[in-house]
Amino acid sequence: MPFDEFGDHDALGLAQLVREKKVSPLELVDACIARVDRVNGRLNAVVTRMDDEARAAAKGPLPDGPFTGVPFFVKDLLQPVAGVRFTRGSRYWAMDVPKYDSELIRRHRRAGLVLLGKTNTPEFGITPFTESELLAPTHNPWSPAHNTGGSSGGAGAVVASRIAPMAHGGDGGGSIRIPASCCGVFGLKPTRGRTPCGPDLTEAWFGFAIDHALTRTVRDSAALLDATHGGEPGAIYAAPAPSGSFLAEVGKPTGKLRIGLCKRPTLPGEPHRDVLAAADDAAKLCASLGHEVVEMDLPIDADEFAMDFTTIVAVSTAVDLDDGFRLTGKPLSRADFETNTWVVAMLGRTISGVRLEEAKRRLQRFSRTVATAMEKFDVLLSPTLGLPPPVIGSLKPQGAELKAQELVAAAGLSSLLRIPQLVQAIAKKIYAFIPYTPLANVTGQPSMSVPLYWNAEGLPIGSMFTARFGDDATLFRLAAQLEEARPWKGKRAKVDAG
Repeated sequence: MPFDEFGDHDALGLAQLVREKKVSPLELVDACIARVDRVNGRLNAVVTRMDDEARAAAKGPLPDGPFTGVPFFVKDLLQPVAGVRFTRGSRYWAMDVPKYDSELIRRHRRAGLVLLGKTNTPEFGITPFTESELLAPTHNPWSPAHNTGGSSGGAGAVVASRIAPMAHGGDGGGSIRIPASCCGVFGLKPTRGRTPCGPDLTEAWFGFAIDHALTRTVRDSAALLDATHGGEPGAIYAAPAPSGSFLAEVGKPTGKLRIGLCKRPTLPGEPHRDVLAAADDAAKLCASLGHEVVEMDLPIDADEFAMDFTTIVAVSTAVDLDDGFRLTGKPLSRADFETNTWVVAMLGRTISGVRLEEAKRRLQRFSRTVATAMEKFDVLLSPTLGLPPPVIGSLKPQGAELKAQELVAAAGLSSLLRIPQLVQAIAKKIYAFIPYTPLANVTGQPSMSVPLYWNAEGLPIGSMFTARFGDDATLFRLAAQLEEARPWKGKRAKVDAG
């Protein structure tokens, strides 16, 4: 029979039950499979199942790690799993089956995790909402009419619905923190270089992207980072080594932190009143816990930042498509990609090496500006997002905007993409949704979305805390304090696996 208490435990709790022989890994896997069966039809969070592989692995022997026997799901982007379909959310890659595990997946396995499936993601992780044409939208467990955010949207739904207590995610512009906010779970983006991205890449999106996880509890996130962090052969940089275990930081006194409350976005957009209310509420909570909270702004030209960030993403996307042809020999056809992806890649191909280098240098100067500002603060606090969770379809191009993109893509009118106003118009709706999260991707700082607030419609709204480069430990200490002061583990979404 399925393990009925599965949803009451976090990942470390399940692993403890396995160590105490109160439940077997196979029972946990069977319980998790039953939970996928129960709710995934309403969520579309899990897009590739590994039931047979998971049952075989659970029969052992399994490595003796912190999560021995615990079911785990992998985002269908960046991290190949040997013998398992790897779509990247794209029709072009729909039939790809890699023959090897990435370094991060190997570390997941060494930690004792049992891989149970792949989670939904938008094509190449470009959009901050999970609605790929190949895989179809993921629905938010709190309100199935709403999106989960992206690009780790399937992972967010898996954790929020209690299919599993944690799931792998990646974050290049907020893609762990965005779904964490939309789904009411905890999501931490580690310091740049903290976790590996090999063997296929030495960095993703010029170092903006890094992988970790979405979790229900802070301690699971910390323990997983203990199991996965560290350098790898060929890495071009690494995060500063931690002074000890991240899990040991959970529950340690934070001391009195100086927190900068920054509500002005770093990308163009007008924040919704609900996200500002959530940030103010988080600030009051921090003050009540003895921290000093000071309102501040970062000196930044939001429009310039947006264009430079778009430049990096567009060039990276163009190279991602070209890599597909290089690796497979399969011609790049407009029909194999979504219009948005094709247009972004077209934009990338119009960008000269000089313009790319100029964008990189401006963003690096901005990173130094932020580092200087952080000398006065231990942590920055802001809304995670500019809006509450969006209705499915509301962020996709529509009407004249959609027709313009389709015309550009079909006719190959790349010359139009040299017009800044057109590019700004394409990106405007997206950046209004995520005007805060890309900051930490550019600077490389650790950043987390913490589920402290639900609006009048019952939708979760995260608050984002960003620490100094390399100081993931302070975030874990603060997150644990917030989790104790305002527990979220017991909150249950509308679509709950039981």
